[in-house]
Amino acid sequence: MMPPPCRPGTRGYPRPQLRRAGWKSLDGIWDFALDRPARWTIPEDVAWDRTILVPFAPEAQRSGIGETGFFDACWYRRRVEPPAMRPGERLLLHFGAVDYDATVWVQRSMVARHEGGYTPFSVDITEYLPSSGPIEIVVRAFDDPADLAKPRGKQDWQLEPHSIWYPRTTGIWQTVWLERLPACAIRSVRWTPSLERWELDCFAKIDGRSADRMRLRLRLVSRGNLLVDDTYAVVSGEVHRRIALSDPGIDDYRNNLLWRPGSPTLIEAELELIGQDGRTIDRVESYTALRAIALQGDRILLNGRPYPLRLVLDQGYWPETGMTAPDDAALRRDVELARAMGFNGVRKHQKIEDPRYLYWADRLGLLVWAEMPSAYRFTRQSVERLTREWLEAMERDHSHPCIMAWVPFNESWGVPNLPDNAPERHYVQALYHLTKTLDPSRPVVGNDGWESVATDIIGIHDYDSDPDRIARRYHAEEARPRLLRRERPGGRMLVLEGPAAGAEHPLVLSEFGGIAFAPGQSGTWGYSRCDDAGMLAAAYEGLLAVVRSVEMFSGFCYTQFADTYQEANGLLYADRTPKFSLERIAAATRGRHARPWELPDSMELIALEGPRQEGAASELELGPLGELGGESEKESSLDTSSPTEGAREANEEAQHD
Repeated sequence: MMPPPCRPGTRGYPRPQLRRAGWKSLDGIWDFALDRPARWTIPEDVAWDRTILVPFAPEAQRSGIGETGFFDACWYRRRVEPPAMRPGERLLLHFGAVDYDATVWVQRSMVARHEGGYTPFSVDITEYLPSSGPIEIVVRAFDDPADLAKPRGKQDWQLEPHSIWYPRTTGIWQTVWLERLPACAIRSVRWTPSLERWELDCFAKIDGRSADRMRLRLRLVSRGNLLVDDTYAVVSGEVHRRIALSDPGIDDYRNNLLWRPGSPTLIEAELELIGQDGRTIDRVESYTALRAIALQGDRILLNGRPYPLRLVLDQGYWPETGMTAPDDAALRRDVELARAMGFNGVRKHQKIEDPRYLYWADRLGLLVWAEMPSAYRFTRQSVERLTREWLEAMERDHSHPCIMAWVPFNESWGVPNLPDNAPERHYVQALYHLTKTLDPSRPVVGNDGWESVATDIIGIHDYDSDPDRIARRYHAEEARPRLLRRERPGGRMLVLEGPAAGAEHPLVLSEFGGIAFAPGQSGTWGYSRCDDAGMLAAAYEGLLAVVRSVEMFSGFCYTQFADTYQEANGLLYADRTPKFSLERIAAATRGRHARPWELPDSMELIALEGPRQEGAASELELGPLGELGGESEKESSLDTSSPTEGAREANEEAQHD
């Protein structure tokens, strides 16, 4: 069954893999003040003169501010009634993301400082609660628009967006929320699946003085079937267990429990912290999945079968709200649209995406390449900043089954002299190996696009618009050695001297296309251009036909999902209207001779209805879009296939290549 419908204009639980009752969103109207020269240092200095709609950044029109000029800092203030607290309970204040350097005061006491514009942070504010009445929360966000030594992704350093760079994002841009929890509570849970051993690795951390006298009960359920009901002792504030599942042995049943884009089966988890007297002290809900990403020679494997990637590059911006989605419905719709266009994954480009997007990708079945937003200077400070924030992002997103690859660098951004500068090469190699150390379960694309010095997958960026030249470049028998040694599709060598130079790696055409079509608009940008929708459709079909036929490619990523400000090379307009029919896009993406396992199955609920003219965009029936009901968000697994259907799909995957 599909997840419950969403209510437009609302947002789901902001931390979808650790959900507990007793939370309150602080999104809404806050007092606000711009501090262009960053002269104010404490809340008493601030001249509050306007309000802002959180969580939209002040640069976004939806925020009510719409300030796109340069400013170094901004301030937020809100008074809120704290929830009723039982004796011993604690109150945590959470921020999904604040760009870039955040300082937080509660009741005029500084309680937190966090640096990094894409990752969450929290603070226990229990001791600052008044005996009665509201609490005052003040946030200062410092974000120097000219600082190129911090991770900033596509945020422009010029006054107006140009080329492939977009408006800046300053301050709060993800949900702010309060969470009530007991004195001893489940702080985090991390899942790592293993298909080789048919087990799940569960690592839970427990906060509180009496944690070591507690027990943790874990229940795992998939498609209504109880898989696990175990209880473990808490030792040193942790529970770390490899949970062996009952292995049915036969592929019919095994495949029915595996997660993949065509059948995103999830395993729902309930964790209870139990005291010495047997009472439940804390309860959280989570989810995980059984799936494995691996490499075999020059092929990428999903659950042990070769799996060609059909990715689309997604910048993650919306016209009136910037990096913040208008609501939860918009995030779900983006996942559904990518699937409707025939893609089985997205490359989230230069952005650590909202966890709610990853939640919908997990639920609906869409692979994600997770990419770190770049800093552009190579300095000691930029290395420290990017490394710290990258590790925070990996920690936040480790358990999402949709994430299939980590990408710490893109196109040598932040390491501009990679071929000739040994420290820069060491930096890329070090971050590659650190990423592999912390998560050996996923491939790492060390530097996507070119100049690989340490990588599991060689990404190629090639915006040649001529399908014939693309065919000649990649089809010849000697193409691979020539490609790695002499060809420079993006003007750079694909592989530098080092381990990647002679090894057999999967090749993914991880950027190509970029065809602009923007009727009635001036000042738009693209790598090539078409004058009407029919030409765009034909150009897309021509490129995809050639790219899909290249045997050396293990996958591709088309640029791009939707128009983003002046960059008009999306398959969709910025408002997510298709530029030509979704059926035609999907047919080209999958190819004329798509195998049955590449076609959308009935659970996708994609209905393309109504008469339409050639080249006209179709209406996508996506069903109700909006908020999941209830604070605990009790959702069901999506796998509606029978065991036999699961086995047939796996067999068809095995026959590929």
